[in-house]
Amino acid sequence: MLNQGYWLTNVNLEQSYVMDGQEVTGTRTSLCHLRIENGVIAEIIGIETALQSALPKYDCHGLLLLPSFEEAHIHLDKTYYGEPWQAVKRIGSIFERIEEERQLLPKLLPEARGQAEHILQLIQRLGSTHVRSHCNIEPVSGLKRLEATKQALDAFSGKLSSEIVAFPQHGLLRSDSVGWMDQAMAEGATHVGGLDPATVDGDVERSLHAMVELAVRYQAGIDIHLHERDEAGKQTLQQLVKLTEQAGLHGKVTVSHAFWFANADAQEAEEMAIQMASLGMSVASTVPIGRMMMPLPMLHRHGVKVKLGTDSLTDHWSPFGNGDQLEKAGRYAELYGYSDELSLAQSLGFVTGGITPIDAQGNQVWPKVGDTASFMLVHASCSAEAVARRAKRQTVWYEGQWVSGAI
Repeated sequence: MLNQGYWLTNVNLEQSYVMDGQEVTGTRTSLCHLRIENGVIAEIIGIETALQSALPKYDCHGLLLLPSFEEAHIHLDKTYYGEPWQAVKRIGSIFERIEEERQLLPKLLPEARGQAEHILQLIQRLGSTHVRSHCNIEPVSGLKRLEATKQALDAFSGKLSSEIVAFPQHGLLRSDSVGWMDQAMAEGATHVGGLDPATVDGDVERSLHAMVELAVRYQAGIDIHLHERDEAGKQTLQQLVKLTEQAGLHGKVTVSHAFWFANADAQEAEEMAIQMASLGMSVASTVPIGRMMMPLPMLHRHGVKVKLGTDSLTDHWSPFGNGDQLEKAGRYAELYGYSDELSLAQSLGFVTGGITPIDAQGNQVWPKVGDTASFMLVHASCSAEAVARRAKRQTVWYEGQWVSGAI
């Protein structure tokens, strides 16, 4: 932990884009000194100004400063991380996976807190200082996984911020989990979760109404897993949009995965995106590759808040998660063909809560005096290089506190 007030010297900050006519061809940076006080950036000066200060000084050796990351979707409470390697078992339906999980969860529970802490250490080392974790709430686990998740997050108090989604993994109605969800919200979960209302619960209207009622009762947000495609996915999204407006949940609803968009008619998808954007709705995506391609650029273009996340980090659902948000931003850029300086740099915003050092119009917007001192030093010349090359993270700060790495 650093002193309350200190200087970071010789920090490389992005200032503007290099232009060739109307085309961005590079990024202009300059070395600066930053004074950090009480968790915020209190002063920024160029290195040509001699420091006349008795405060501690930490030389950053010209490394690039980037905003820290938000992990928008991860499951901390059930994982093989830190345990011997296991690939997933082949299944024929989500119901087979749920049944497998019912048998597996009691075996994983004793290690749940410790494994969650190991994941938090990993993602923080990779630059994340905010995490939204989905936590199983169902009859097999009761509130035990919520307790373990809260304990793990408490161990990182002052080192990162967090949200917990009460997630009825076995179906809100199917597993009769409404009562458990109510208790989870009363015990500190921040968001009401859900899962495929048509496929798993068999009743879109009842399932979504139950979610919305809980959200209104606890003045909470909603974050629903929606893997459904075709008519089921469309019906669920239409109903969710309607209920979001009726319940006054503007800016509080996230659709995780939202796979309906991947195969939807282009015009219908754009119309849905416009409706969602008007209500401040978000989409959390893992940037899937393989059999489907989500139209994430279209969603973003129409004003839907697109955020990226890990989802599973080596568990019985998937063996592929690595917790690296910069890798996600790089995958996003690579998948959608964003190889030029401007689009690479702007791709960073999908993992930082929308913050980029230079905005799309070329204005320097971060960091500014008064901004929260949550950032990292990376081995890159600019944001574009950091995204394209998945730059090494050297040091991470959260609200002025040095939480990972070294200078």
